[in-house]
Amino acid sequence: MAMVCLSDFEAYAKKYLPKIAWDFFAAGADDCITRDENILAYKRIHFRPRMLRDVSIMDIRTKLLGTEISFPVGIAPTGFHQLAWPDGEKSTARAAKAMNTCYITSTYSTCTLEEISAAAPGGLRWFQLYIHRNRAVSQQLVQRAEALGFQALVLTADLPYTGKRRDDVRNGFRLPPHMKLKNLEGAFEVCKISLLDPSVTWNDIHWLQSLTHLPIIIKGILTKEDAELAVRHGVQGIIVSNHGGRQLDGGPATIDALVEVVEAVQGRVEVYLDGGIRKGSDVLKALALGAKCVFIGRPALWGLAYKGEEGLQDVLRILQDEFRLSMALAGCASVSEIGQHLVQFSKL
Repeated sequence: MAMVCLSDFEAYAKKYLPKIAWDFFAAGADDCITRDENILAYKRIHFRPRMLRDVSIMDIRTKLLGTEISFPVGIAPTGFHQLAWPDGEKSTARAAKAMNTCYITSTYSTCTLEEISAAAPGGLRWFQLYIHRNRAVSQQLVQRAEALGFQALVLTADLPYTGKRRDDVRNGFRLPPHMKLKNLEGAFEVCKISLLDPSVTWNDIHWLQSLTHLPIIIKGILTKEDAELAVRHGVQGIIVSNHGGRQLDGGPATIDALVEVVEAVQGRVEVYLDGGIRKGSDVLKALALGAKCVFIGRPALWGLAYKGEEGLQDVLRILQDEFRLSMALAGCASVSEIGQHLVQFSKL
């Protein structure tokens, strides 16, 4: 079957992944309202395209904290890639490097940080961190990531407890016995207690800054109040994220929260977004509303499920081609020409 758009990869993954793996990747919290809103919200945003603009030469490159990537789509942190493809995160790292973009590696990877680094030397990688009850474990992870050449630290802020994902509860989801949370092995008994520390506060950003020279990006911000706090605490970036709708159901779609966050930070830090990106035109809408780059979560897993690193490259290439085409049809020849003038919200 010809893979023409991201929903083709979704259909393939749903058909061929084991049900328990598909349900885990697809899960949203409670009624999945926020998960579905992440996608629906893009349909309420319309373009104001400009004509006769000379789009014969297109420049779709951008920079993340000063490092150039080929186009403004990276790979969001998601766990357990071996559920999608045997080589797991090693394949993800190779695909990101081949496409010259950023891959945010999850704490909950099924490959070690060392394996991921060795799979794609020189690739642009950030490390996503959960702060655990056992702070020494988090500290060691940060120091390992920095030593291995990861270029930023992404602190996930929206998971003091895990959201209620009904299908995972029904399925009694747990990793198959042959898979491990490789970066946490030996640190503690993985399934006996919640590993996450629900007492984490803004003050812990100072603790992280004391451990590392890496820039810190905070993921999970949805309000202007928290965006202002993030800037005040000296982070270098914000990812507007609702964890793919897997945490608090009834929160805003990320594209709807983006405007408020961008206005609050006033260009003092870079703002990124994840959640609901399914087409190149979605990327263009997010950039028009102030995102510097977007990150894809579930579509990356669908690509892996299809053909490993080759499938993930296909997903990224489709987004890249669609983004370039949307830009051209909207009258923008370079990313620097994209702005809020390009979009309008439909009147409900």
